[in-house]
Amino acid sequence: MERIVLQLQRCKGCYNCIRACPKNAVSKAGVSNKKGYEVIRVDREKCIACAACYTVCPDYVFEVHKAEKGE
Repeated sequence: MERIVLQLQRCKGCYNCIRACPKNAVSKAGVSNKKGYEVIRVDREKCIACAACYTVCPDYVFEVHKAEKGE
């Protein structure tokens, strides 16, 4: 299984990731980062780790990691 890691300090609130997610797993979090931008959150139950969010994010907020054997 793959997992998504978020670097929310990089988020600038463009929300390209919300529009790109085929499973509607990405949404606004309702909180701001230190730069004052409202950041996103990922519903890990809905997320299929397709990396659509990673592909459209201009600020490198997302990291998609392949799980090691045994995870």
